[in-house]
Amino acid sequence: MRVLVATAVPAERDAVARAFPAPATEARLPAATLHRFRPTAHDHAHDPGTLPAPPTGPEYDLLAAGVGPALAAASVAGALTAAVLEGRPYGLVVSAGIAGGFLPEAPLGSLVLADEITAADLGAETPDGFLPVTELGFGTVTHRPPPALVRAAATATGARTGTVLTVSTVTGSAERALALRARHPRALAEAMEGFGVAEAAAAHTTPVLELRAVSNPVGPRDRAAWRIGDALTALTTAFGKLTPVLESWDPYEP
Repeated sequence: MRVLVATAVPAERDAVARAFPAPATEARLPAATLHRFRPTAHDHAHDPGTLPAPPTGPEYDLLAAGVGPALAAASVAGALTAAVLEGRPYGLVVSAGIAGGFLPEAPLGSLVLADEITAADLGAETPDGFLPVTELGFGTVTHRPPPALVRAAATATGARTGTVLTVSTVTGSAERALALRARHPRALAEAMEGFGVAEAAAAHTTPVLELRAVSNPVGPRDRAAWRIGDALTALTTAFGKLTPVLESWDPYEP
């Protein structure tokens, strides 16, 4: 299986890359560059007459897809299409990076796995309040990763599971944080790319997973309270624990 890991920025991509022991190779796409990690083949040095065994386990391509749901969706769609044209489509897409966490459920440094990836502000304001686009008769606002994979990944990484919101404007006030929680009571974190990544994956009927490390609380912006370095370290550690789960995951399991 091939796995595409999409982050927003190179710093997040590099944090994921540190979970892999071997160095990456680069593969250039028309609008992006993949950092590629291949599994190690069995060593046949003891028997020169034996052909090397093929690599085993998932292959990982890491992509800094850009900030925001639109650019993330476009970048991931391009990578997915290139893989199909190559004849080697991806079996899973992982949206990964740092995020704001809703306190107290998702404190700084904690990990969050999405069992729902939801566009928080895709809809319309009405006299009766916000209506998601689905209630207007269009599209979708939520994608659901494979439940069995979410459970296994949460057990391995210690991540909390719940809704991860995708926003186009990062929350900067207590009032907006409260409004989001009132509208999405299961929300644990907010970020800016997951729904776009999930939309691109859905167009290719490819399963999606979202993993976030909490770097700051959702609410008033206080840069002095952010712990980006700690969150990136947590992301590296989480991927080190996640990769064995992906190696044993049965994509046909519900």
